[in-house]
Amino acid sequence: MDIAGSIWSFAAVVALLTLTPGLDTALILRTSVLAGRRPAWGVTLGIQLGTLCWGVLTAAGLSALLAASQVAYDVLRWAGAAYLVWMGLRMLLARHEQQPDGQQQEEMRFGKGLRRGLLTNLLNPKVGAFYVAMLPQFIPAEAPHVLMGLTLAGVHVVEGLVWSALLIGFASWMGGILRSAAVRRFLDRLTGVVIVGFGIRLAVSD
Repeated sequence: MDIAGSIWSFAAVVALLTLTPGLDTALILRTSVLAGRRPAWGVTLGIQLGTLCWGVLTAAGLSALLAASQVAYDVLRWAGAAYLVWMGLRMLLARHEQQPDGQQQEEMRFGKGLRRGLLTNLLNPKVGAFYVAMLPQFIPAEAPHVLMGLTLAGVHVVEGLVWSALLIGFASWMGGILRSAAVRRFLDRLTGVVIVGFGIRLAVSD
């Protein structure tokens, strides 16, 4: 397979992964509804920065070391699981009160959203395992590995940004409905359950 074919094939694979509802989708939607566009873009860029980091680590061969070391993998897995459960429980236990129209319930700055998205991604060793398993299959023998790895990770990031933009746009369009106290409380509880579930699954997975 030539370089162009590898890029298109990888783009098709990660497009399916991007469109599949999961932790990232839940976190972006929840942040967009409860905190607004700017913090949601912080979460989005944090997630994609984490994706790019995993791509760089894989291209450099460092994440292969993580995949080969059970101890290193377990330490990162438990740290990620603890972070997700802590974040999910905070959402489940959050108190919501009726606010005047136009006033946001949750105070979150862009930087906090960026850190939340980045940590969520970097503390998930399954993202690294995915790159270790998938990336080498799409790097032709004649291609420079580091550059090709960065290119493929960049494709994944671009697709993630496009999908996130659609999610944030949808949440903003539906803002008048989604920002009622009852709906916001339901969304926070639902997202909290999803994130705690991901944390528990990460903890008990091999």
